[in-house]
Amino acid sequence: MDGGVGSFGAGRTGSTVDPITFAKQPQTILRVLCWICSLVVFASIVNEGYVNLGSERLHCVFNKNADACNYGVFVGLVGLLAASFFFLLDYKFSSISSVKDRKKAIMLEIGFSGFWAFLYFVSFCFLANQWSRTKPDDLPLNQGADAARAAIAFSFFSIIAWAGLTVRAVQKYLLGTDMSLFTTEHMDGGAPTQPYPSNSPGGTTTEPSETYQNPPFTENNAAPTYQVPIY
Repeated sequence: MDGGVGSFGAGRTGSTVDPITFAKQPQTILRVLCWICSLVVFASIVNEGYVNLGSERLHCVFNKNADACNYGVFVGLVGLLAASFFFLLDYKFSSISSVKDRKKAIMLEIGFSGFWAFLYFVSFCFLANQWSRTKPDDLPLNQGADAARAAIAFSFFSIIAWAGLTVRAVQKYLLGTDMSLFTTEHMDGGAPTQPYPSNSPGGTTTEPSETYQNPPFTENNAAPTYQVPIY
């Protein structure tokens, strides 16, 4: 982004975004990691998270608990979509001119990232617990075992990634709170406007020269002097 600093940790309003600089930002890297982890959790369970044990009915590899698979699919799918949404929001963040809208976007990111880090923590504990109770007879030829381990591992990685995004969002919010003390002209690098217009042709301010003036009513209202007549 632009080297100037705007409100809530972004570049100046309306500044152009450098794709290379944007890709190197820690927040962008964490966002991509969240996207990858959510994709792995979702795809692992959908593709190989169900096995057929000699019947037409499919069973979840996590101790035949359908709730475990459904929960993993839900967290992974919503996390995948949310990571894509916030990625676009990060890219367009500097084009948001309203400070209030920037504040709302940051607060939304803080709330969602923190909440989704918690849901992934629940997912990791839930899937790991059900996997530890799964019997070898429930998975003939170790079918679906790699997908189950991948879903558990990337649920753990997602906790770190979403928690990191939460910390970054809180830092941006605190920075924006400090920057809100300044006006838009100060944040955009412009000079503060003068309270009074200048009368000089060049636009420069001139200080009035101090001229000495006689006190009022000193000449006209002076006390008359009288002379004593001489006889």
